[in-house]
Amino acid sequence: MKVGIMGGTFDPIHIGHMIAAQCAYEYEGLDEVWFMPTNVPPHKQHAPKATSQQRWDMVCRAVEGQAHFRPFDMELKKGGVSYTYDTVSLLRREYPGIHFYYIIGADMVQYLPKWFKIDELVKLISFIGLGRPGYRLEMESLPALLRPAVQLAEMPQIELSSTAIRQRKAEGKSIKYLVPDRVYEYIEGNGFYGP
Repeated sequence: MKVGIMGGTFDPIHIGHMIAAQCAYEYEGLDEVWFMPTNVPPHKQHAPKATSQQRWDMVCRAVEGQAHFRPFDMELKKGGVSYTYDTVSLLRREYPGIHFYYIIGADMVQYLPKWFKIDELVKLISFIGLGRPGYRLEMESLPALLRPAVQLAEMPQIELSSTAIRQRKAEGKSIKYLVPDRVYEYIEGNGFYGP
C-alpha cells in the first residue's frame, strides 16, 4: 500500500492543499492521502490562529466524502513540536506494510538538507515535491543522498496560502471558493479569522 502524507498547519486548509494532494495521488498512484495537521510546526514563527481542535475540524470537513483522502491526527495526539523524523518513525512502527510518501511544496524541497535527521529520514520515506509559483525546483542543488528520495510532480499553479486567506478575512473580504465549501461554512459559522 502506498500512502501520501499531507502535513501542514492547515490554518485554514484551502483548495491549494486539496489540489496538491490530488496531484500527488495521481502522479505516484497512491492508494490514499492522509491529511495530518501539525501540532507545533518547528519552522513557523507564530502559533496557529485556530486551535488544534478547530484545525482538525476543518481538515475533517475538507476531506469528507473523498474516498482516497482521510484525516489523520497522529501529531495532534502526540503533542509537542512536530518533527517529521519522529512522526515518520512512529508511522513506520505502527504501519509496517505501508510505503509512505511525504508531500511537500517545491520551496520545502530546497530546505530538505536542513530538516531534522534528514540522513535518517530519507531511509524511511520518499518525498513528492510539487511545483509552486515563484519556485524553481533545482534537484542538482540537493545533496546526492537526497536526490533518489525526491520525485517531482507538477500541479496547476495557484497563488494561495493560509496566511493570505486569514488576511483576506481580517480585511472583511470573502474567502469563498478559496477553501472547500464545508470549511467555508465552518469558518463563517464560527467567525474565525475575522476583523
